[in-house]
Amino acid sequence: MIRMRTDFFAESLGMGTSMVVLMPQAAAGIGMGGADAAAGAGAPEGGPGVPVLYLLHGLSDDCTIWERRTSIERYATEKGIAVVMPEVRRSFYTDEAVGEQYWTFIAEELPQLIARTFRISTAREDTFVAGLSMGGFGAFKLALNHPDRFAAAASLSGALDPSSLSLELNTGHLAERVWGDRDIAGTTDDLFGLLEQADPATLPALFLDCGTEDQLLDHNRRFLTAAEQRGVELTSRLRPGAHTWDFWDQSIQDVLDWLPLRG
Repeated sequence: MIRMRTDFFAESLGMGTSMVVLMPQAAAGIGMGGADAAAGAGAPEGGPGVPVLYLLHGLSDDCTIWERRTSIERYATEKGIAVVMPEVRRSFYTDEAVGEQYWTFIAEELPQLIARTFRISTAREDTFVAGLSMGGFGAFKLALNHPDRFAAAASLSGALDPSSLSLELNTGHLAERVWGDRDIAGTTDDLFGLLEQADPATLPALFLDCGTEDQLLDHNRRFLTAAEQRGVELTSRLRPGAHTWDFWDQSIQDVLDWLPLRG
Protein backbone atom coordinates (compact mmCIF):
# COMPACT_ATOMS: atom_id res chain seq x y z
CA MET A 1 0.00 0.00 0.00
CA ILE A 2 0.98 3.58 -0.63
CA ARG A 3 0.06 5.63 2.45
CA MET A 4 -0.34 9.39 2.18
CA ARG A 5 -1.20 11.94 4.86
CA THR A 6 -2.53 14.75 2.67
CA ASP A 7 -2.98 18.37 3.72
CA PHE A 8 -5.01 20.63 1.45
CA PHE A 9 -7.28 23.67 1.33
CA ALA A 10 -11.00 22.94 1.31
CA GLU A 11 -13.03 25.70 -0.30
CA SER A 12 -16.26 24.58 1.38
CA LEU A 13 -14.59 24.90 4.79
CA GLY A 14 -12.63 28.03 4.03
CA MET A 15 -9.54 26.51 5.63
CA GLY A 16 -6.88 23.84 5.39
CA THR A 17 -7.71 20.31 6.45
CA SER A 18 -6.28 16.79 6.22
CA MET A 19 -7.01 13.24 5.15
CA VAL A 20 -5.20 9.93 5.01
CA VAL A 21 -5.34 8.00 1.74
CA LEU A 22 -4.28 4.39 1.18
CA MET A 23 -3.67 3.37 -2.42
CA PRO A 24 -2.98 -0.20 -3.57
CA GLN A 25 0.25 -1.03 -5.33
CA ALA A 26 1.27 -4.14 -7.24
CA ALA A 27 4.26 -4.96 -5.05
CA ALA A 28 3.74 -6.43 -1.58
CA GLY A 29 6.14 -6.17 1.34
CA ILE A 30 7.64 -8.89 3.50
CA GLY A 31 4.98 -10.73 5.45
CA MET A 32 2.14 -9.78 3.11
CA GLY A 33 2.33 -13.00 1.10
CA GLY A 34 1.95 -11.20 -2.21
CA ALA A 35 -1.58 -10.18 -1.26
CA ASP A 36 -1.56 -6.97 -3.27
CA ALA A 37 -0.70 -8.77 -6.48
CA ALA A 38 -3.11 -11.59 -5.74
CA ALA A 39 -5.92 -9.10 -5.25
CA GLY A 40 -5.12 -7.38 -8.52
CA ALA A 41 -4.10 -4.25 -6.67
CA GLY A 42 -3.31 -1.14 -8.56
CA ALA A 43 -5.09 0.05 -11.67
CA PRO A 44 -3.47 -0.99 -14.95
CA GLU A 45 -1.98 1.80 -17.03
CA GLY A 46 -4.88 3.59 -18.66
CA GLY A 47 -7.38 1.53 -16.66
CA PRO A 48 -10.47 2.80 -14.85
CA GLY A 49 -8.94 3.02 -11.38
CA VAL A 50 -9.35 1.00 -8.21
CA PRO A 51 -12.44 0.71 -5.98
CA VAL A 52 -12.57 3.12 -3.04
CA LEU A 53 -13.88 2.99 0.51
CA TYR A 54 -14.57 6.29 2.28
CA LEU A 55 -13.91 5.41 5.94
CA LEU A 56 -15.32 7.89 8.46
CA HIS A 57 -14.19 8.61 12.00
CA GLY A 58 -16.18 9.09 15.20
CA LEU A 59 -16.88 12.07 17.42
CA SER A 60 -13.66 12.05 19.47
CA ASP A 61 -11.32 11.09 16.62
CA ASP A 62 -9.49 12.39 13.55
CA CYS A 63 -8.34 11.19 10.13
CA THR A 64 -5.56 9.01 11.58
CA ILE A 65 -7.62 7.01 14.07
CA TRP A 66 -8.50 4.01 11.88
CA GLU A 67 -4.79 3.43 11.23
CA ARG A 68 -3.84 3.85 14.90
CA ARG A 69 -6.51 1.55 16.31
CA THR A 70 -6.87 -1.11 13.59
CA SER A 71 -4.80 -2.76 10.85
CA ILE A 72 -6.88 -1.15 8.09
CA GLU A 73 -3.85 -0.84 5.79
CA ARG A 74 -3.23 -4.58 5.95
CA TYR A 75 -6.92 -5.42 5.55
CA ALA A 76 -7.33 -3.09 2.54
CA THR A 77 -4.15 -4.44 0.96
CA GLU A 78 -5.66 -7.91 0.87
CA LYS A 79 -8.71 -6.54 -0.98
CA GLY A 80 -6.91 -4.25 -3.42
CA ILE A 81 -9.09 -1.30 -2.42
CA ALA A 82 -8.22 2.36 -1.86
CA VAL A 83 -9.27 3.88 1.48
CA VAL A 84 -9.97 7.58 2.02
CA MET A 85 -10.11 8.75 5.64
CA PRO A 86 -11.11 12.44 5.85
CA GLU A 87 -11.06 14.85 8.80
CA VAL A 88 -14.40 16.34 9.87
CA ARG A 89 -13.78 17.18 13.54
CA ARG A 90 -16.94 17.09 15.73
CA SER A 91 -19.30 18.12 12.94
CA PHE A 92 -21.64 15.12 12.66
CA TYR A 93 -21.00 15.36 8.90
CA THR A 94 -23.31 18.38 8.82
CA ASP A 95 -23.23 21.98 7.63
CA GLU A 96 -22.91 23.40 11.12
CA ALA A 97 -25.23 26.12 12.38
CA VAL A 98 -22.22 27.87 13.92
CA GLY A 99 -19.10 26.62 12.22
CA GLU A 100 -18.08 25.01 8.95
CA GLN A 101 -19.87 23.38 6.03
CA TYR A 102 -18.80 19.78 6.61
CA TRP A 103 -21.72 18.16 4.79
CA THR A 104 -20.91 20.17 1.67
CA PHE A 105 -17.27 19.17 2.11
CA ILE A 106 -17.85 15.43 2.57
CA ALA A 107 -20.68 15.03 0.04
CA GLU A 108 -19.52 17.36 -2.74
CA GLU A 109 -15.99 18.77 -2.56
CA LEU A 110 -14.10 15.73 -1.25
CA PRO A 111 -15.28 13.20 -3.90
CA GLN A 112 -14.41 15.66 -6.65
CA LEU A 113 -10.96 16.26 -5.15
CA ILE A 114 -10.29 12.54 -4.80
CA ALA A 115 -11.39 11.86 -8.39
CA ARG A 116 -9.06 14.58 -9.72
CA THR A 117 -6.07 13.58 -7.61
CA PHE A 118 -5.99 9.78 -7.33
CA ARG A 119 -6.49 6.87 -9.72
CA ILE A 120 -9.72 5.62 -8.19
CA SER A 121 -12.83 4.44 -9.99
CA THR A 122 -15.75 6.88 -9.88
CA ALA A 123 -18.30 4.23 -10.88
CA ARG A 124 -21.09 3.66 -8.37
CA GLU A 125 -20.36 -0.08 -8.27
CA ASP A 126 -16.79 0.67 -7.07
CA THR A 127 -17.64 3.29 -4.44
CA PHE A 128 -18.34 2.43 -0.79
CA VAL A 129 -18.63 4.21 2.56
CA ALA A 130 -18.36 3.03 6.17
CA GLY A 131 -17.85 4.57 9.56
CA LEU A 132 -18.10 4.11 13.30
CA SER A 133 -20.36 5.93 15.80
CA MET A 134 -20.67 9.48 14.42
CA GLY A 135 -19.07 8.10 11.27
CA GLY A 136 -21.73 5.38 11.07
CA PHE A 137 -24.28 8.16 10.98
CA GLY A 138 -22.22 9.87 8.26
CA ALA A 139 -22.00 6.69 6.19
CA PHE A 140 -25.77 6.08 6.22
CA LYS A 141 -26.40 9.81 5.68
CA LEU A 142 -24.34 9.69 2.49
CA ALA A 143 -25.99 6.47 1.35
CA LEU A 144 -29.56 7.67 1.94
CA ASN A 145 -29.06 11.16 0.51
CA HIS A 146 -26.98 10.02 -2.49
CA PRO A 147 -27.97 6.41 -3.26
CA ASP A 148 -26.86 6.88 -6.86
CA ARG A 149 -23.21 7.28 -5.77
CA PHE A 150 -22.62 4.28 -3.53
CA ALA A 151 -22.84 0.53 -4.04
CA ALA A 152 -22.71 -0.19 -0.30
CA ALA A 153 -22.65 1.56 3.07
CA ALA A 154 -21.83 0.23 6.54
CA SER A 155 -22.58 1.68 9.96
CA LEU A 156 -20.63 0.33 12.94
CA SER A 157 -22.19 1.26 16.31
CA GLY A 158 -23.81 4.18 14.53
CA ALA A 159 -25.19 7.27 16.28
CA LEU A 160 -28.14 7.07 13.91
CA ASP A 161 -30.53 9.46 15.67
CA PRO A 162 -28.71 12.66 16.70
CA SER A 163 -31.87 14.13 18.22
CA SER A 164 -31.77 11.50 20.99
CA LEU A 165 -28.06 11.67 21.81
CA SER A 166 -27.10 11.61 25.46
CA LEU A 167 -26.23 14.97 26.97
CA GLU A 168 -22.92 13.41 27.93
CA LEU A 169 -21.89 13.72 24.27
CA ASN A 170 -22.77 17.40 24.10
CA THR A 171 -19.54 18.72 25.54
CA GLY A 172 -18.59 22.01 23.96
CA HIS A 173 -22.26 22.77 23.26
CA LEU A 174 -22.18 20.27 20.38
CA ALA A 175 -25.90 20.28 19.60
CA GLU A 176 -26.14 24.08 19.66
CA ARG A 177 -23.04 24.47 17.50
CA VAL A 178 -23.97 21.81 14.94
CA TRP A 179 -27.74 22.21 14.67
CA GLY A 180 -28.58 25.41 16.55
CA ASP A 181 -32.34 25.65 16.94
CA ARG A 182 -32.99 23.62 13.78
CA ASP A 183 -35.28 20.63 13.97
CA ILE A 184 -33.57 17.81 12.05
CA ALA A 185 -36.90 16.20 11.11
CA GLY A 186 -37.26 16.21 7.33
CA THR A 187 -33.65 17.32 6.73
CA THR A 188 -30.59 15.56 5.32
CA ASP A 189 -29.76 14.56 8.93
CA ASP A 190 -33.03 12.72 9.51
CA LEU A 191 -32.05 9.14 8.65
CA PHE A 192 -35.43 7.76 9.70
CA GLY A 193 -37.27 10.26 7.51
CA LEU A 194 -34.95 9.54 4.59
CA LEU A 195 -35.52 5.81 5.07
CA GLU A 196 -39.29 6.34 5.01
CA GLN A 197 -39.08 8.29 1.74
CA ALA A 198 -36.56 6.05 0.00
CA ASP A 199 -37.30 3.64 -2.82
CA PRO A 200 -35.82 0.40 -1.43
CA ALA A 201 -34.95 -0.77 -4.94
CA THR A 202 -32.57 2.17 -5.48
CA LEU A 203 -30.66 2.05 -2.19
CA PRO A 204 -27.10 0.79 -1.81
CA ALA A 205 -26.50 -2.43 0.07
CA LEU A 206 -26.59 -1.60 3.78
CA PHE A 207 -24.68 -3.23 6.65
CA LEU A 208 -25.32 -2.50 10.34
CA ASP A 209 -23.21 -3.85 13.19
CA CYS A 210 -23.64 -2.95 16.86
CA GLY A 211 -22.71 -4.45 20.20
CA THR A 212 -25.41 -5.53 22.62
CA GLU A 213 -23.55 -3.66 25.40
CA ASP A 214 -23.20 -0.48 23.32
CA GLN A 215 -24.81 2.74 24.57
CA LEU A 216 -26.10 3.35 21.03
CA LEU A 217 -27.84 -0.02 20.76
CA ASP A 218 -31.30 1.60 20.90
CA HIS A 219 -30.47 3.80 17.87
CA ASN A 220 -29.55 0.71 15.91
CA ARG A 221 -32.53 -1.37 16.99
CA ARG A 222 -34.91 1.42 15.99
CA PHE A 223 -33.19 1.79 12.62
CA LEU A 224 -33.51 -1.95 12.00
CA THR A 225 -37.22 -1.80 12.82
CA ALA A 226 -37.73 1.19 10.51
CA ALA A 227 -35.86 -0.56 7.68
CA GLU A 228 -37.95 -3.71 8.11
CA GLN A 229 -41.19 -1.71 8.06
CA ARG A 230 -40.08 0.06 4.87
CA GLY A 231 -39.01 -3.17 3.18
CA VAL A 232 -35.35 -2.10 3.00
CA GLU A 233 -32.90 -5.00 2.85
CA LEU A 234 -30.24 -4.64 5.51
CA THR A 235 -27.45 -6.99 6.57
CA SER A 236 -27.34 -6.65 10.34
CA ARG A 237 -25.68 -8.04 13.43
CA LEU A 238 -26.39 -7.26 17.04
CA ARG A 239 -23.65 -9.22 18.79
CA PRO A 240 -21.83 -9.15 22.11
CA GLY A 241 -19.61 -6.10 22.40
CA ALA A 242 -19.38 -2.49 23.46
CA HIS A 243 -18.34 0.88 22.00
CA THR A 244 -14.71 -0.22 21.65
CA TRP A 245 -11.96 -0.63 19.09
CA ASP A 246 -11.81 -4.36 19.71
CA PHE A 247 -15.34 -4.48 18.32
CA TRP A 248 -14.66 -2.16 15.36
CA ASP A 249 -11.39 -3.84 14.38
CA GLN A 250 -13.34 -7.04 13.76
CA SER A 251 -16.24 -5.14 12.19
CA ILE A 252 -14.17 -3.43 9.52
CA GLN A 253 -12.67 -6.76 8.46
CA ASP A 254 -16.17 -8.17 8.11
CA VAL A 255 -17.29 -5.11 6.16
CA LEU A 256 -14.43 -5.53 3.69
CA ASP A 257 -15.39 -9.20 3.24
CA TRP A 258 -19.04 -8.14 2.69
CA LEU A 259 -18.39 -5.39 0.13
CA PRO A 260 -19.49 -6.35 -3.40
CA LEU A 261 -16.04 -5.88 -4.94
CA ARG A 262 -15.88 -6.67 -8.62
CA GLY A 263 -13.36 -9.15 -9.97
